[in-house]
Amino acid sequence: MAYEAKIIADSVSESGKRLTTFVVVLPRIILAEWNTHRVFSRNSASSRAIPVVKQLRAILNEPFVPSEFGVNRPGMQAGEALSGKLHDDAINVWLESRDNQIFSALKLMTSPAYAEDAWIHRSEENDDFKAFVLDMCERVEAKDPEIFGREDLLAIHKGLTNRLLEPYMWHTIIVTATEWSNFFALRTSNDAQLEIRTIAQLMEEEYETSVPNLVGDGEWHLPFLQPNEVEWAKTHITEARLAVSARCARVSYLTHDTGEADLTKDLALATRLMQSGHMSPFEHAATPVSVLDFNNPRRSNWSGNFYGWHQFRKMLPNESDFGQVGAS
Repeated sequence: MAYEAKIIADSVSESGKRLTTFVVVLPRIILAEWNTHRVFSRNSASSRAIPVVKQLRAILNEPFVPSEFGVNRPGMQAGEALSGKLHDDAINVWLESRDNQIFSALKLMTSPAYAEDAWIHRSEENDDFKAFVLDMCERVEAKDPEIFGREDLLAIHKGLTNRLLEPYMWHTIIVTATEWSNFFALRTSNDAQLEIRTIAQLMEEEYETSVPNLVGDGEWHLPFLQPNEVEWAKTHITEARLAVSARCARVSYLTHDTGEADLTKDLALATRLMQSGHMSPFEHAATPVSVLDFNNPRRSNWSGNFYGWHQFRKMLPNESDFGQVGAS
């Protein structure tokens, strides 16, 4: 993987207020900085949901590796970037750390003794670590009884095991917002860390060149709506809102962009999300505030973190407090 910024839905209301949904790919190490922007509605890939073997294959084949290594100095900005052999040495240390964490993850997935013995035996004939890890992944997926029949089997859940791998991950996020100016100003600045500056610049370029579609009063911004569903959605707006919300939620598993929409499964997932209080996927679908209401000085045009658009989430019962579900 690599940095990516792609607009999947871009809308503008009759009042001139724009709402845009991106799919972005960025280094997992800057997720905390990204999440400080509270005007964003977002769903992203989850270390609790994606199988460890899938993450292992990803960081073996396409790990995040910093493009430059700035030397340490006081303050938040790094100093001059390393070059030549020093730069190469830093990359080697980074990748050595990745391999160490991969081996630790294998131990948690199987058992420490088994992983160590398997590598010692393998390396006597072939010290190709990547081939060893890929073979181990296949055996874990197949529930090899040589592994899963052991008394010292750990088999730790992905919600913990994947945490060891996060510094080397690329991370996918679906983000929707009406307010972008502050983010672009802060994160394209030279004061911003290179990794977040890179994705912010790509997003700003996409935003400036994209032409939003006019969405009238009563119509909807619906990310991941399929081309063959456009006419259907006009007469089945409730189902359409639920379906696209479920598709946004699937980014947790990195299955949001398969191109194989299954409406029955989407509606079932949306129902489960509402019943369990997972409301953030319902923020991406929205409808414009009417022109009359938008121009009313006595009325607030905020809905959640959107300005000039009503979030679908805000139309759902108990959306702000799951503790009220079932309360008398």
